[in-house]
Amino acid sequence: MLLSNVADTWKQKNFAIYMSGAGVALIGMWAQRIAVAWLAWELTKSATWLGLIAFADLFPTVVLTPIAGVIADRVDRRKLSLISQSAAFLQAVVLTVLVFTDRIEIYSLFILTLLLGVAMAFATAARLAMVPNLMEAHHVPSALASDAAIYNSARVVGPMIAAALISWIGIGGAFLVNCVTFVIFLFCLIKIRLIRDESRQRAGGMLSQTLDGVRYALRHPGIGPILIALMALAIGIKPFLDLLPGLADTVFNAGVNGFAQLAAAGGGGAVFSAVWLALRGRVEGLTLITLSALMVGPIGIVLMCISDIFWLGLIGSFIAGSAITLTGTGVQTLMQNCVDGGVRGRVLSLYGVLHRGTPALGALVMGIMGDIVGLQVTLVGGALVMCVPVMLWIVPRWKSLRPALEEGPSVK
Repeated sequence: MLLSNVADTWKQKNFAIYMSGAGVALIGMWAQRIAVAWLAWELTKSATWLGLIAFADLFPTVVLTPIAGVIADRVDRRKLSLISQSAAFLQAVVLTVLVFTDRIEIYSLFILTLLLGVAMAFATAARLAMVPNLMEAHHVPSALASDAAIYNSARVVGPMIAAALISWIGIGGAFLVNCVTFVIFLFCLIKIRLIRDESRQRAGGMLSQTLDGVRYALRHPGIGPILIALMALAIGIKPFLDLLPGLADTVFNAGVNGFAQLAAAGGGGAVFSAVWLALRGRVEGLTLITLSALMVGPIGIVLMCISDIFWLGLIGSFIAGSAITLTGTGVQTLMQNCVDGGVRGRVLSLYGVLHRGTPALGALVMGIMGDIVGLQVTLVGGALVMCVPVMLWIVPRWKSLRPALEEGPSVK
């Protein structure tokens, strides 16, 4: 029964084409992310610069994704995705050329990463609103979990490919592979068609439409609280991914291969959780599962940072990666389930802001603190300070949140 849910979802032609292209592109994207982080570390040997590069990548999401969400509710979401992914492809081409010509330095890397963050803010809003339009509604929970499984599988494969390419060709090899995978994804975006069009022409300005989405989320009895849980994990746990180069090099003395293994371990934990959610294929009981990550995440960070024993670091990364996916996929699935289609782009853009944007703040602050007091103390402190208070507040309320999130749209 569980496998049949996934199989039926993948029989949806447009979804299958989209996810096939996205899966290839995600491998390239993770290879580039690993290469960018390692390049920043090699250029500076500074945790602060690791935080700044992560900030440049992620912070545009905070500023632009709510606006992009309004646009996603007004225009063809496939075309918006095609335009934003094309811009990201151009960024990858420029970065590749600069690296192969040995003209890259930390400031140009920062600017290019910032430009990629702008493109991905629009791509994120388009993707979150578009994926449910590729299939019938009852396939959405399994589809979102499949999406997360593919995304996090790329988190395992991408770093290992990046490490091999860096050792074999040099760091430019990872960037070149990313350019090639973008071409495949863009071709798939051209081929797909949406089976439902939820876009509408609306009266009112961009700001008023954005505020409408915020008001909808705040007055919804389930979406507001579950977004607080997402924010806690995004700030307290997720930045560890951006600070792994420093942890691998200064704590575990493992170099780029150790960095890739730690990143892949986090991806492995994420894949495990995502596959389980995909096979589960339903929203019933998902509220409690999602909130459980508030306890799981800090355990992983503590294990990873408690010593310089590498295998403990791998286990901790695996657990933390699992927690990030349980929260990210769970929150997105619950929101997709209970949100009204007419505001889907705007409300899901808030998910994009918190899931992709707020880790920028966490990575920046933790990077600066890591240079002052050490990365291990910083990561453990951030995880406990962010997750424990929210856990104590929200977990006792899960029974009242459950019907609002696991039933259909209740706020129009």
